[in-house]
Amino acid sequence: MHCPFCRHPDSRVVDSRTTDDGTAIRRRRQCQHCSRRFTTVENASLMVIKRSGVTEPFSRDKVIAGVRKACQGRPVTEDALAQLGQRVEEAVRATGSAELSTHDVGLAILGPLRELDLVAYLRFASVYQAFDSLEDFEAAIAELRRTRSGERGDGPPDGAVRGPCCAGNGRDTGETGDLGDGSGDGGDGGPVAGPVPSAARD
Repeated sequence: MHCPFCRHPDSRVVDSRTTDDGTAIRRRRQCQHCSRRFTTVENASLMVIKRSGVTEPFSRDKVIAGVRKACQGRPVTEDALAQLGQRVEEAVRATGSAELSTHDVGLAILGPLRELDLVAYLRFASVYQAFDSLEDFEAAIAELRRTRSGERGDGPPDGAVRGPCCAGNGRDTGETGDLGDGSGDGGDGGPVAGPVPSAARD
């Protein structure tokens, strides 16, 4: 790349080290012309295809920003959000694909978010799955209860309503939209109150 100071096209690497999470390499370079030093960051290319067809680089910060909206008012720390963002990035990079849809990114978010906070999970899923009735929320909550009972070995609770779950209820639009700006007003007033992320609103 060109030197940011004199625009000379040649530079040499004088030091390299990985970032703390191991997803990128920082390289310290020295310009062959003016001898000034500058830093570059190298990471594996991963592009996200938005609903409009536009592609943009995957951004962990945008994932965290979208999830932060769903977590407003919940006992979720910034450290926990950072860890979730790292898990999501590791999951999508582990697919080995150079390009992913926003739908794929949304699916990667749902699992870690469910483990982090169930209320935030329902808020996020209500937008991602385009809930538009009380029945959608009730079915999602019933599915969560059934799944949690199964994890404890209790079996499904009596009277459990079997219906669409948050990870795939037939209302999936196939897109999560822009996961970053996080605006929303809580949908149609379903049983889960509070702000929702902007996923699927893009």
